[in-house]
Amino acid sequence: MRRRHILIASIAGAAIAIVAMLWVVMILHPLPPRTVVMTTGPEGGAYHEVGKRYREIFARAGIDLRLLPSAGGIENLRRLRDPRSGVSVGFEQGGTTSEQESPGLVSLGAVFYEPLWFFYRGVHPGRKLEGLRGKRISIGPEGSGTRNLALTLFSRTGIDPGVAELLPFTPQVAGEKLRNGQIEAVVMVASWDSPVVRELVASENVELASFPRADAFIALYPYLNKLVVPAGVGNMAKDRPPADVALLAPVTSLVVRSDLHPAIQYLLLEAATEIHSGPGIFQKAGQFPAPVSVDLPLNDRARQFYKSGRPFLQRYFPFWFAVLLGQILVLMIPVVGGLYPLARFLPAVYGWGMRRRIFRLYGELKFLDDELTRRGAGEDTDDLVAQLDGLETRASSLKTSVYYTNMLFALRRDIHLVRRRLERP
Repeated sequence: MRRRHILIASIAGAAIAIVAMLWVVMILHPLPPRTVVMTTGPEGGAYHEVGKRYREIFARAGIDLRLLPSAGGIENLRRLRDPRSGVSVGFEQGGTTSEQESPGLVSLGAVFYEPLWFFYRGVHPGRKLEGLRGKRISIGPEGSGTRNLALTLFSRTGIDPGVAELLPFTPQVAGEKLRNGQIEAVVMVASWDSPVVRELVASENVELASFPRADAFIALYPYLNKLVVPAGVGNMAKDRPPADVALLAPVTSLVVRSDLHPAIQYLLLEAATEIHSGPGIFQKAGQFPAPVSVDLPLNDRARQFYKSGRPFLQRYFPFWFAVLLGQILVLMIPVVGGLYPLARFLPAVYGWGMRRRIFRLYGELKFLDDELTRRGAGEDTDDLVAQLDGLETRASSLKTSVYYTNMLFALRRDIHLVRRRLERP
């Protein structure tokens, strides 16, 4: 019955300890959120379409990634800076912010090039873009990265709203109006996979212009890169475009709030690797995602990910189990550190206690032996016999480990010797 009570008490103690440990884990290291909000871009645009792929990967891990459409990179930054927006993740176009302007944001790395496409109808705009004066040009809606970049570059050549009519159409609307002759030029920041880009590059009524003096712009704006669209890549049968075209291209980065749960950041990096690591028209296999810091500092976890890959536990266990196990292990480090010296100290304390109990019985036995020696022959020793019986009973009921059995056997042997003296006439 006693063993059963001890077993029940041990199980209850272990259960309480586990619950307490989990409670401490939840308080000190909360689990990742079940829902994460990503700000993307216009529906149908490159950011939003890529966001859908992230959402599929997050769903495999049991997390709901909600996509919040926006006008583009500028609005994405505004949402990410605002802690009340609920947005934790977004795409940021290079050249739109800085560490001083966005102190609460960090980068998880560059994920793809986003070229600046310059389509026009009729006469070529010219080396200094003087042919755009008085023309109707779509440069993207307010809040878009396209509009911000186009205004920056046009200001260098003297093209501003007072010289040309700068219109706020989305890429899809702008492409349709350009093909129909309702506007003369379109500037858009979009990926090669964008349907409107493919259509305009292959169109025989629309021309794709090399951005004039691209190297000079790159020298002035280091966040830009020079890309080349090969001749005929749009339609080889019709030779569209008829010659190589030089484009300017900022790099798009995956940006998060610095307080986003570390496990979600690692999941984003895994998703980025799965989505962006393949080859493309402007990139080689494995070129993206890349540990490149354009506008914002690269997160320390991202640096570690690019050096050694996923955390050890997430390589071999499901996402949620790996996160929970990792947090428990982090908590166990100081616990084990405290238990180790205690584990070495407890056996010494136990040994000291066992020896003390045995030596105490030896002390009583010596007292009986001395008392027996003091009494003369023929004196009554019944009281000594009773005391010796009690001493032997306590020695027989004493429980000890095998390391102290020899001391206990020696005590019982000595008790027997004293008893023989008491029984001797």
